[in-house]
Amino acid sequence: MLYRRLGRSGLKLSALSFGSWVTFGSQVDQPASVDLMACAFDHGINFFDNAEAYAYGESERLMGRALRKLGWSRDRFCVSSKVFFGCVPDPAPTQCGLSRKHLVEASHQSLERLGLDYLDLFFCHRPDPDTPVEEIVVTMATLIQQGKILYWGTSEWPATLIGEAIRKARELGLPGPLMEQPQYNLFVRKRVETEYEPLCRIEGLGLTTWSPLASGILTGKYRDTSKAPPGSRLSLPGYEWLRERLSGETGRKQLDAAHRLVDLGHEEGAAPSVLAIAWCLTNPQVTTVILGASRKEQLLDNLKAIELFPRLSGPVKDRLESLYPDPA
Repeated sequence: MLYRRLGRSGLKLSALSFGSWVTFGSQVDQPASVDLMACAFDHGINFFDNAEAYAYGESERLMGRALRKLGWSRDRFCVSSKVFFGCVPDPAPTQCGLSRKHLVEASHQSLERLGLDYLDLFFCHRPDPDTPVEEIVVTMATLIQQGKILYWGTSEWPATLIGEAIRKARELGLPGPLMEQPQYNLFVRKRVETEYEPLCRIEGLGLTTWSPLASGILTGKYRDTSKAPPGSRLSLPGYEWLRERLSGETGRKQLDAAHRLVDLGHEEGAAPSVLAIAWCLTNPQVTTVILGASRKEQLLDNLKAIELFPRLSGPVKDRLESLYPDPA
């Protein structure tokens, strides 16, 4: 496994990490969660990503039970959670957002569900226009001072707002956001490569990116959207939006790119999913790429990206990026 520093911090995270979004609580039960996390850890993964909203808290409960069963020494792994959406289907105003009240209570609730004394990383899952940046900065600093969290960051925040939080924290002499968790894949690139680039280069912002396979599209398995592969996201309740998206013009272009990625994979002797993940790793500003998996075999295949990405020479990388020439 390769390890990279998280932004300007001294914390080293595995370049591939493991997340529970979509899978834990819907596709993955307790025994499978233990097997998947054990497999990830045995292959060098030391960062496990979660959020209060994932399966309305059940994802964190599953991960917490798995951690207790596995019995790893706490100083050998990192766990994150994210706060904003709440952990109930219809949250009250005080059960969501980034107010001081919800930040404090969400951190306590996540720790209880995970069975941990502290969170290594705590993300503001989305920007909250109703909460002043100063309130967020001060509250996160308080949680750090109390030992409830070690680092805080953002997810899908505009660069201007992250910059405002960094400046406010500096003005107050408090720890500012260290990391951002954006979507990043061959279809979605501009925010990471353009909008966040100055923050990464100048402020030392770390990136823990999600959806390297674009909701599974880049595996090449969605050739016929009317026949979703069993167990795929396209077959899950609540993911009708994915089927609808793939039936539109943009979706058809993405499916075509995914089919050509399969052909390129045949040439390079690699699965299309491995190529897509390895491409994400070629960006040196990406600290870690979060993998999701519902089966051990799937996780083992995707872990091969660590071996492949050093071999992604200029021509191969150029061909990958030319598959979808107008990314978001």
